[in-house]
Amino acid sequence: MGRERAVVMITGCSEGGIGNALARAFAERDCFVVATARSVGSMANLEGDSRFFLLELDVLSEISVRNAVAASLDIFGRIDVLVNNAGVHCVAPLAEIPVASLENVFNTNVYGPLRLIQAVVPHMAKLKTGRIVNVGSITGLVSGPWAGGYSASKAALHALTDTLRLELKPLGIDVTLVVPGSVSSNLGYSSLCRYKKMPEWKLYNRFEAAIRMRTDYSQGPRSTLPDRFARKVTAAILRRRPPAYITYGHLSSLFNILYYLPIFVRDFVFRVAMKLPLR
Repeated sequence: MGRERAVVMITGCSEGGIGNALARAFAERDCFVVATARSVGSMANLEGDSRFFLLELDVLSEISVRNAVAASLDIFGRIDVLVNNAGVHCVAPLAEIPVASLENVFNTNVYGPLRLIQAVVPHMAKLKTGRIVNVGSITGLVSGPWAGGYSASKAALHALTDTLRLELKPLGIDVTLVVPGSVSSNLGYSSLCRYKKMPEWKLYNRFEAAIRMRTDYSQGPRSTLPDRFARKVTAAILRRRPPAYITYGHLSSLFNILYYLPIFVRDFVFRVAMKLPLR
C-alpha cells in the first residue's frame, strides 16, 4: 500500500475464526494489526507478538467502538485498513424465531460494521486515503432454509457495501466486499451454542434434525482452511488498486451459479440439501 507499514484494524479476531487468520495473514505481509474481540483473552495466540495490538471491542456498543478507534489512533496515528469481520450466525425457522434473536443478528452483522465505519471514516477522509473491507457471506447471495435471519443480515451488509463503495470513493476511500464460501472456523460451534438457547419449535418440530444440522453445515471436511482463505484475501486487499469484490472458499462457485439459475431450480437444490419435502 506504500512504503510505510500499513495499520490494519480487524474486528472478531477470536482464536479459531476467520478474523484471527486474517490478522496473522496481514502481519505476515508486514502490517501492524489492531486485532479486536469482545475479550482479549480469546486472542491468546496473538499475545506477545509486537506486530499485534490487542484491544477489547464490542461492535454492539457505540462507546466501545469509539474508544477502540481512539486508542488505535493514539498508538499508530492512523488506520489504513478497517476489516469488519465480527459477526454472529443464527439458525431458526423465520416463522418461529424470537424477534430479539433476529434483532441481535442485525445489530451485530449490519449495524456493528456501520458503527466502525462511521467512527473511522472521518479520519480516513481527512487523510484522503483508506480502505474498508466488509466480510459478507455466500448465503447473502442465495438464501436457503433455516438460516434466513443470518442470510438477510449478510444481504443487507452486501447492499450497504455497494452504496459505501460509491459514496466513499470521492473521499479517497476504497471499499471491498469479501464473500467467503465454506471456510473452516469456530462458526459451527458458536452457532450450535446459540441454537441450544432457541425455544422448542411448534410448527417445525419434525424438521428438528435438519435445522440443527444447518448450524455447522458450512464446516464440513471440504471446507477451505482459514489460513489459505486469509492469505488469498489479504493479498488482494493490499494491492495498489484493491478489487471491489472478492469471493473465495469451498462452495463459493456453486452459490454464484445458483444465484443466476431459475428460482425453481434453486429451490429444488435447497430442498434436497436441507431434507425438505420435494412437493
